[in-house]
Amino acid sequence: MRITIGALMISTLVLSSCGGWRDSRVNPTNWFGKSRETTNTVDENLNPLIPQEEEKTNLLGRKDDKGEDRSLPIAVIKDMRIERTSVGAILTVEGEAARNGAFDAKLVPADPQEPGQLEYTFRVTYPKKATYQGTVATRTIRAAVSLSNQDLAGVRVLRVVGKENARETRR
Repeated sequence: MRITIGALMISTLVLSSCGGWRDSRVNPTNWFGKSRETTNTVDENLNPLIPQEEEKTNLLGRKDDKGEDRSLPIAVIKDMRIERTSVGAILTVEGEAARNGAFDAKLVPADPQEPGQLEYTFRVTYPKKATYQGTVATRTIRAAVSLSNQDLAGVRVLRVVGKENARETRR
């Protein structure tokens, strides 16, 4: 009985000294900090009124919608989380669309990538027909992407860009 109580006392003392592990840089759950809002850089030479490409038409002169990417950057990035897994991490982003009905949410990798930085654009597709703006709850959309350990090798900054803002987290 004395050995059991002694072992229990020693294990309690050892476990109570491990409180610093939670805030340690060695702890894998602390590899990325909390996300914070940053400014979004916009190309000032880009004129949104001038089309970048010619419109494709079919034999009857109608617009050809096949293969056309109608997705746009989401209006506001509200939250970004990265959760470690056994094979890498899962990047989860929550955004607010400009109006109701947005669908096909995806995180598209930016091209080209800067060294040490992994950047994604949060894109959604809006319906062709006009929809109401609605409440914030009905416009909130989430998207996620799985990142392997190879994808995260050498990455110091994870950044997600929207239309009005961007969020990033650093190691």
